[in-house]
Amino acid sequence: MSSKTATAAFVAGATVATALWRRRRERRREHVDLYFADGSMISLADGTPEAGRLLPLARDVLTAARP
Repeated sequence: MSSKTATAAFVAGATVATALWRRRRERRREHVDLYFADGSMISLADGTPEAGRLLPLARDVLTAARP
């Protein structure tokens, strides 16, 4: 195997691994983004008391909105 082929295979493998790792990581992190009329936004991560109250409501809304 030439060094160019080995390098290309390594880069392709690293790219796929990074994409899969990011996708898995993003699925685990549930959060609530609140947007306000003045253009500001806050993000509440899962595990905070505020998100603990809002996430069940958000899940219900998303479930009802899906066909």
